[in-house]
Amino acid sequence: SLSNLTQTAADEQVYRSILLTLTCALGATIVCTVTGVPLGYLLARKRFVGRTVLMALIDLPIIIPHSAAGIALLTVIGRRSWLGEVTGGLVGTAVGISVAMAFVSVPFLINASHRAFAAVSPYQQRVARTLGASPMRVFFTIALPIAWRDVVGGMVLMWARGISEFGAVVIIAYHPMTTPTL
Repeated sequence: SLSNLTQTAADEQVYRSILLTLTCALGATIVCTVTGVPLGYLLARKRFVGRTVLMALIDLPIIIPHSAAGIALLTVIGRRSWLGEVTGGLVGTAVGISVAMAFVSVPFLINASHRAFAAVSPYQQRVARTLGASPMRVFFTIALPIAWRDVVGGMVLMWARGISEFGAVVIIAYHPMTTPTL
């Protein structure tokens, strides 16, 4: 009923879980955009040894059960892991939640970026390079302006997948509770 919905929305625990979920997913999306978009560009423009294996590894979090992804992450960022010892353990923290969200949702961003940059004409980029533009300038002035809509679409997909994640997040951090966990 409307009164139950209003009462639930006013609950402090519900508000905190919604805020935590939105900020962790946004943080994961922003951090992964910095590395994922250039990786998508690299996959679209370069052929190299191991490219196919890398592309398969990128898609792996989509096909494995998310609880298994959480367990795998726990072995990497848990308190008894080498990374956990360095960081003090990310289990039960907002950073740990963001890592879990990023792990299961970053394939959407990378794949969207890869498809977007693959659709950009390499001819325009080669012309810019012959006119003296650096690879970085070609990326920011030609490739990204043409592909930005699909890149933003990949960011939105990553963020949306992150806010809905339950399996990996509940393994990494039952508390503080995200909205799907609550």
